[in-house]
Amino acid sequence: MKKHLLLFILLFFAAKSVFSQEKIEKKPITIGENISFSSKILNEKRQLNIYLPEGFNAKDSVRYHVIYLLDGSADEDFLHTVGLVQFNTFSWIEQLPPTIVVGIGNVDRKRDFTFPTTIESDKKGFPTTGGSQRFMNFLEKEVQPFIAANYPVSQEKTIIGQSLGGLLVTEILLKRPQLFNRYIIISPSIWWNNGSLLNEKSTVLEENYAQRTEIYIGVGKEGLAPCEIPHVMEVDANLLAEKIKGSKSKNVKTHFDYLPAETHATITHQAVFNAFRLVFNKK
Repeated sequence: MKKHLLLFILLFFAAKSVFSQEKIEKKPITIGENISFSSKILNEKRQLNIYLPEGFNAKDSVRYHVIYLLDGSADEDFLHTVGLVQFNTFSWIEQLPPTIVVGIGNVDRKRDFTFPTTIESDKKGFPTTGGSQRFMNFLEKEVQPFIAANYPVSQEKTIIGQSLGGLLVTEILLKRPQLFNRYIIISPSIWWNNGSLLNEKSTVLEENYAQRTEIYIGVGKEGLAPCEIPHVMEVDANLLAEKIKGSKSKNVKTHFDYLPAETHATITHQAVFNAFRLVFNKK
């Protein structure tokens, strides 16, 4: 019995010694690139997180669709949105074409995503407010040209924004609709400046608007907005959807998505998943 026990102990330590001598290789998991550059328009350093699809080769003739993501820092919405993009581009799903994701990191979202307000309580809560015009210039004249110059991209461009980001995406849609082909607007802060965007006139509402544009507006069970003048998030989102659905152009299509199981904090992931299904035509 003692001989068997001794043999077992010897075999155990011999096996342990063999495994301990094996070389263990560790490699980081890389999902993209982080680019830092100085913005002349914003007069500050900005960062872009860029996801490149499987098999990406800058020398190929393939031209890639681009999704521009607000709140695109690594600790915000970049990683989980990239996961949804990867999932939807799998060969057995093909809901999305091969797609590059450009996550735009934040510096001051309260400044960048809001236009000037006349509401005093908004000014107190957002002391740096009113920079959306410059940020739209930054997107149009710096970010998009940089991506087009450094990556093989097509003319198909989508933008995603939630909350204040949804407010900015709505403002772009109404004031500069030609910048993107697809707009994914999630829980937009339409309450800003007492909902003045709902009264905004836009070429996207006119009969002769020629660019084919798909719009997704999603909202959860969110209730009162954080503002002095009462606004209900669901109501405002629905009013926005009805406004855009009133477009006389046959090239503009709007999808409204109410997600009662989601809150303002949880809606983004599910809404982006739903939006991909609705605004991209699966082949």
